[in-house]
Amino acid sequence: MSVATIERAGPAAVTAGFLNTDWSPRDVPDGTVTRNVVLRTADNAAVTGSLYVRGKPDTVVCVMHPREFMACHYLIPDIVESGCAAWSQGSRSVGNDLRLEHELALLDVAAGLNFLRDQGFRRIVLLGNSGGASLYAFYVQQSSLDGGRRLARTPGGRPVDLANLAMPQVDGFVFVAPHPGQGMLLMDAIDPSVTDERDPLAADPALDALDPKNGFVEPPASSTYSTEFLQRYRAAQRERVARLDAIAKELIAARMDARRKAKDSGDEHLRRLAAHTPIMTIWRTDADPRCFDLSIDPSDRGYGTLWGRDPRASNYGAVGFARNCTPEAWLSTWSGLSSHAALANTVPSIEQPTLFVEYTGDVSTFPSVARSLFAAIGTSRKTHLRVRGDHHGRALAKGEELGRNIAGVKVRDWLREQFA
Repeated sequence: MSVATIERAGPAAVTAGFLNTDWSPRDVPDGTVTRNVVLRTADNAAVTGSLYVRGKPDTVVCVMHPREFMACHYLIPDIVESGCAAWSQGSRSVGNDLRLEHELALLDVAAGLNFLRDQGFRRIVLLGNSGGASLYAFYVQQSSLDGGRRLARTPGGRPVDLANLAMPQVDGFVFVAPHPGQGMLLMDAIDPSVTDERDPLAADPALDALDPKNGFVEPPASSTYSTEFLQRYRAAQRERVARLDAIAKELIAARMDARRKAKDSGDEHLRRLAAHTPIMTIWRTDADPRCFDLSIDPSDRGYGTLWGRDPRASNYGAVGFARNCTPEAWLSTWSGLSSHAALANTVPSIEQPTLFVEYTGDVSTFPSVARSLFAAIGTSRKTHLRVRGDHHGRALAKGEELGRNIAGVKVRDWLREQFA
């Protein structure tokens, strides 16, 4: 594993960033040394990391997301203040999740943790925020298995050598605003009224969450959906995901068949088909009824989704979850039926001390889901805290303290208690 390093001493400006509109800059404590490194993974991909150290801690807390930049994560100052080092890592897919496969992202995680062990850290704690929670929990599940029992292929069939991968064990886990996994998040948000994947506007009125006949009311008023509608809606969401799975598998099968045939043929068309990787465009992936009907699994949340308060713009617009991805990325990351990174399946493997921080106004993890995920965590040494704030720890009302600041104190104190 090769390492490139850039070091500088003194406070590093760590803002309250990560999709933040309530900008609240905070520096890491005086005396902190920041070290930026570039690592090579087991399959020779390049990933980056930033290590924040004050003094000589023997415990390091890791923050990572499979597709977001986390070097300015708002909890880094609190981690350093706890007496631990902070490690913020990027994956190979930061800012571009077109080809994101979670099994390959485990190689990225392992590269970072092996680097930290090589630096002499005795204890490693994983802090999974939002989508980072499902990546890190997936890592814990796979690292707890003997090599021969680990996954050998992605859901799309790509070989991944986890069996021979050095996967250091970890000593603790912190969840902050975890959602149930990107596939499960999308399963609950995908618009089931789509009747033609090639037509972004095609809609079945009987399954349209924005149709007043089904209970929709213009925002900011809350809609009211019947139990019967919600049951049909949820079933149709699974059916749409299953159809997209079938499309993805057909695209992969066609390419692999062309590759086999191209080996024994000089046919130029076959060679080009074998080299081609199609891109799936998946429209309308932001239509979770709980975001429009606030009486469903009630909480402190306001109207709207992670993408905004206009249900038409967020669902029909160009930006959204899984909008463009390879068939392999769809199956590994965004399919609630095929992805291996669903928290409900991975958190039972967590036997380490665990802190679970839920924001009460979260629009990606709702109270009943948070309770279910917490109950499924394998260890009995676990604590569930509820902090008033939205998914990103912002205040829910003018004049309130930022939820992220309250969460930061709780995380800091828990780390001191568990790993002082």
